Amino acid sequence: MGAARIGLNPAQADQPMKLNRRQIFATGSLALLGSMPAGALDRPASAVVLSVRGKVSRSNDGDAVQFDMPMLERLGQRSLTTRTPWYDGPRKFTGPLLRDVLQAAGAQGTTIRAAALNDYKVDIPVADAQRFDVVMARLIDDQPIPVRAKGPLFIIYPFDDRAELRVPQYFSRCAWQLRTLEIL
Repeated sequence: MGAARIGLNPAQADQPMKLNRRQIFATGSLALLGSMPAGALDRPASAVVLSVRGKVSRSNDGDAVQFDMPMLERLGQRSLTTRTPWYDGPRKFTGPLLRDVLQAAGAQGTTIRAAALNDYKVDIPVADAQRFDVVMARLIDDQPIPVRAKGPLFIIYPFDDRAELRVPQYFSRCAWQLRTLEIL
């Protein structure tokens, strides 16, 4: 990747790469975020709740990364309180940021194809995960999300923080009963 392509001047081309968020976002890809070494992850110790496959550089099950809830918890947690079209009033959603899940898997694509337990599929630009604090919620109002209530995982955008997100385009990207992410 040329220095000019990611916003570096030619004198910086031979220096170790240190990119800010704007430069990472400008690439449209997560390939530059791989601060974790490529290779295998620990295997889930309990029931798998999420599989990430496709253009990933890490794995713990063949060519995919399988996560159980404790693994997702270890990625760090973010809470956001926001209104959505699916609930009366604001709700608190807690889980890892989508970008942290992608980084843990070594995702290297530009599109995420999210698939739910009911076979709902939606394509999400990787850029969304960098631009917005998208949460992969595993808790609603501090409680685990049962399958019958849109769980166990629910992709949520920070709708109340960003007015431009309160449109059907972003609402449709909120996959609930999430089971897989395919990186394209």
